[in-house]
Amino acid sequence: RSSPDVFESRMEKRSEVKKQPVGYSKQGEFIRCMEEKARPVDGLGTKSSKGGFTKDKTLDSILNVEMVKEKSAEEIKQIWNQYFSAKDTVYAVIPAEKFDLIWKRAQKCPSFLYALPRKEGYEFFVGQWSGTELHFTSLINIQTQGETAPSQLVLYHYPELQKEKGIVLMTAEMDSKFLVVHEAQCLANQVQLFYATERSQTYELVETFNHRSSEFKYMSVIAELEQSGLGRELRPGQVSDKS
Repeated sequence: RSSPDVFESRMEKRSEVKKQPVGYSKQGEFIRCMEEKARPVDGLGTKSSKGGFTKDKTLDSILNVEMVKEKSAEEIKQIWNQYFSAKDTVYAVIPAEKFDLIWKRAQKCPSFLYALPRKEGYEFFVGQWSGTELHFTSLINIQTQGETAPSQLVLYHYPELQKEKGIVLMTAEMDSKFLVVHEAQCLANQVQLFYATERSQTYELVETFNHRSSEFKYMSVIAELEQSGLGRELRPGQVSDKS
């Protein structure tokens, strides 16, 4: 009543927001712009890890590769799982065929938007492939810091034993100030949900984000996440092999 001009202005803005399609966000436009600038020409480049993560984290630094070559895939899987089960991190042994599918799709669609359930709503993270590393950075950090925004989670995939043993080993590093293990695991599980799915409607979201960004709906990611059940409290530790 005291400022009718201000009231009318606010109502006009409210009306504009209501006309926007579900999932629309100017914040989304910003991140797509940043991703275009940061994206390598061939879709999969190499870059050093940010935020204090290990640079060039090799499989040899974790495992005696020559020694395990004498063992079966099942024995290697047991060794990998046993080693990391005592550590506060995320890990997995991915079947070769599943990783082939993920890798093929990652080259065509090197980035995607992931939703992490929080106490109130969801927090969005952008996942960007860089070689066989997958870097996750919170959307709010990219909005405020742009291309210099540090990663909060990096997934390292090791295909060294893929041809000979039929498995790809995966582990991760995370910024414990931003994520706990079961939250990092939720993001890691979503990579298989969206990139290794046999459901065309699910992978289509990844294609839309990369190639038809104006059509991308944030709420579709949340809907897929809720339908899959990955948004529920997860057991800390190993990433599920289920897609």
